[in-house]
Amino acid sequence: MIPIGDELPSRRVPLVTWGLIAVNILVFFVELSMGPDLDRFFMMWGAVPAFITNPDRYPWAPITLLTSMFLHGGWMHLIGNMIYLWIFGDNVEDALGRMGYLLFYLAAGIVAGLAQVMVAPSSTIPAVGASGAVAGVLAVYLVLYPAAPVRVLVPGFYMMRIARLPALIVLGFWFVIQLFNGILSLGAATMATGGVAWFAHIGGFLAGLVVGLGARAFGARRTYW
Repeated sequence: MIPIGDELPSRRVPLVTWGLIAVNILVFFVELSMGPDLDRFFMMWGAVPAFITNPDRYPWAPITLLTSMFLHGGWMHLIGNMIYLWIFGDNVEDALGRMGYLLFYLAAGIVAGLAQVMVAPSSTIPAVGASGAVAGVLAVYLVLYPAAPVRVLVPGFYMMRIARLPALIVLGFWFVIQLFNGILSLGAATMATGGVAWFAHIGGFLAGLVVGLGARAFGARRTYW
């Protein structure tokens, strides 16, 4: 299932969501201009677990938990993250308020990075991408708007078709996939090397569940439920 849109209108212009998307795209174009220096750039500003767990030798490393969430490893990596942020970010921004949403987004990304560091503390592969922060956004959306209709592309026998499914199913299925692959990756000798940082997704999503439940308890806007 590939989400292509939702049917939950936002009450105001999602300036923070648009701004985050713009910054990610801008940074990606900077990456494209770097040529052979890109690998060194990733090692410097991506979240390298072995550096983060050794701050005495790499004192700048903790800040990469923040900078890494604005870096992407390729066009599909960027586009996938930005599509999810575009579809679900506006309503979460509505619910949390612009400043609260921005602070939450950054915090979710940091928690996601720490989760990946915890499961692969000696990895020297830089983790990059907004996936962990976006996962947090998905979790808040799921908690606040579980029955909101989401349009998804579903594979058929001959072609893709569009279906309308509740957010609970779409985002719940997404999290189950992350959890399943994360558990499988624990037994892989090359965990977190050249693949997907599954535990960053899981960590960001769990952070979002906590914030979403708190927002719901304090009366954040809920629709379709």
